[in-house]
Amino acid sequence: MTSQPHARSQGSHFFVLTVEKPGLASATSSGSYTPPAGATRVDAFNALYAELTASAPRLHRANVVFFSLELNRI
Repeated sequence: MTSQPHARSQGSHFFVLTVEKPGLASATSSGSYTPPAGATRVDAFNALYAELTASAPRLHRANVVFFSLELNRI
C-alpha cells in the first residue's frame, strides 16, 4: 500500500494551534496547510490564527497556548 496519492491531496505542512481566553473559551485546530509562495512562518501563523478566531467570535484576541507548523512528511 502506498500513501502518495493521499499525501498529494494534503497541504505541504501540518499545523496544531491552540488558543484560549482564560475562563471563557479555548479551541484547538489542526490540519494540513499549504502557504502561498514566498510566505513566512509568521504569515502562516497569522493566517491560521485569523481563521481559527474568526470561526468563533468569543475567541477574538485569544492568547496562543500552542503553535506548531512542520513539513507534512515523515
